Amino acid sequence: MAHTFEDLVQLERAAEAARARLLDPDIDPAAARQAWIEAAARFQAAVTEHAEAEGRPRVDVEMAAKKAVRHPEPDA
Repeated sequence: MAHTFEDLVQLERAAEAARARLLDPDIDPAAARQAWIEAAARFQAAVTEHAEAEGRPRVDVEMAAKKAVRHPEPDA
């Protein structure tokens, strides 16, 4: 099943949240790193799938999803 762009945004948010947990002193660093790697891998796989399904360059899809997470448009 191809992922929607919103799926990609949610997966990137999850990867960013996992990355942020690396700084939490109460979480085992190895476990936090592994969780981040796995979340990032899910995002990357979904990006590839979405780009292929849409016939778009993979890098364009990835950057658009990352931009949506890091620089969201203000609500109108």
